[in-house]
Amino acid sequence: MEVSSDYAVQMHGIVKRFGAYTALDHVDLDVRKQTVHAILGENGAGKTTLMNILYGLYQADEGDIFMGGEKATITNPTEAIKHGIGMVHQHFMLVENFTVTENIILGDEVCGAVGVLDMRKAREEVMALVDEYGFDVDPDAKIEDITVGMQQRVEILKALYRGAEVLILDEPTAVLTPQEIEKLIEIMHDLIAKGKTIIIITHKLKEIMQSADECSIIRRGVYMGVVDVKNSSETELASKMVGRNVNLTVEKTPAHPGDVMLEIRGLTVKDERGIEQVRELNLDVRAGEIVGIAGIDGNGQQELVDAITNLAHSESGTIKMKGIELTNKTPRNTFEAGVATIPSDRHRWGLVLPFAVSENTVLERHVDTEFGSGITLDYAKLREYTRELIKRFDIRPDGCEDERMSGLSGGNQQKAIIARMVSSEPDLLIAFQPTRGLDVGAIEFVHKTLIAERDRGTAILLISFELDEVMDVSDTIAVIYHGKIVGTFPQGTVDENQLGLLMAGGELK
Repeated sequence: MEVSSDYAVQMHGIVKRFGAYTALDHVDLDVRKQTVHAILGENGAGKTTLMNILYGLYQADEGDIFMGGEKATITNPTEAIKHGIGMVHQHFMLVENFTVTENIILGDEVCGAVGVLDMRKAREEVMALVDEYGFDVDPDAKIEDITVGMQQRVEILKALYRGAEVLILDEPTAVLTPQEIEKLIEIMHDLIAKGKTIIIITHKLKEIMQSADECSIIRRGVYMGVVDVKNSSETELASKMVGRNVNLTVEKTPAHPGDVMLEIRGLTVKDERGIEQVRELNLDVRAGEIVGIAGIDGNGQQELVDAITNLAHSESGTIKMKGIELTNKTPRNTFEAGVATIPSDRHRWGLVLPFAVSENTVLERHVDTEFGSGITLDYAKLREYTRELIKRFDIRPDGCEDERMSGLSGGNQQKAIIARMVSSEPDLLIAFQPTRGLDVGAIEFVHKTLIAERDRGTAILLISFELDEVMDVSDTIAVIYHGKIVGTFPQGTVDENQLGLLMAGGELK
């Protein structure tokens, strides 16, 4: 396609190599002004790499970038910002104990005549932005005290404060509730109406259909073309992305629950600030059953999992696994009792990023004689074991067992955690946001894996902020609100609206 001023961004013939691995092979991207343009691809396809090149975090080995029809040289984020590009990363870059205003101006502070920080003027400028774009954000609130959705708006305001005309949103709905997703799409459309251009990297087909005008598809580092979203469908986008037909519905046979594996009675847990987040909670999870917890983020889900896995102290109540008391034991006791956990934050709780992929596959089992003497690891056995997991769980690139875990895409890091946990053959598998950041092909694989584990007799506790996922995968749905289970239902006996009402603190009539 020819270079034109009708396009906010054009990237032509982009090539990026990491050693012998070609992440992007002559990829093109043409984004029209004042549109929402989605970039769709499997995990490891090169989507984020392409946007990191546009934002100056990486430099392309070949290819050109044009902004508004003019060739642009972008060697670092400062240059990108000068060209009117802002990027909101999947993992937010905020200082939690700073206020909203302090985070927005950080690095671009408002100073008076003698170089002293002028917070009054800074707050006025932030408020002007908030009013201009209709963001419901308190400029004086601390980041640690606001919701994830609000934090994302702060990130967008940070970019707008620096004059962004093109906004890159990397997996913008990965940690949002359904209500926050609706608000974000509304914000995106408002920004387009005010002259901005938005590029979103996402795996979520429904949100592409709701928000995007065009969608560029990348498959394993190769540009597959651009699609007019309004004349396409979720099924078509999915098949073009993965190169095969994808089943977007979850297929499973009825569950046959056995004995209670996890039994929780009267559980109360406080957070780091001493505030009760789990309140006299009762819950059972049986062998061969998937119990899904539906709830808005921040209603005690993290504290519940931390208490079960003994990463947090329980104030009162009991947690039993196969009748054995686990309350206020150790994480090692929990794992040895047959509990495996796919954590909500893979970087914080699931992986050691500087370690090799092979070392990460045995983090809980490094003392097993299967992998060494109990003191030292047998790296030949470790690599062989890891190669089997790479093949079984389709972790890419193939042969990555000696690479640092930090070198894998977010989706492949998630697959590595799932591989490690499932291969330990647990009696209880806690799956907390197991498909966060995964593409539809990988989501299909994860759901099949969870159902296969259920059919093997594993008890599964699924905690997800994707209501569709909870409704599709679970055999029993439990709704959590303010740290209590406020309703438990067999799958198919309640609809999305009823669950949403309970999640917001309402009552069913």
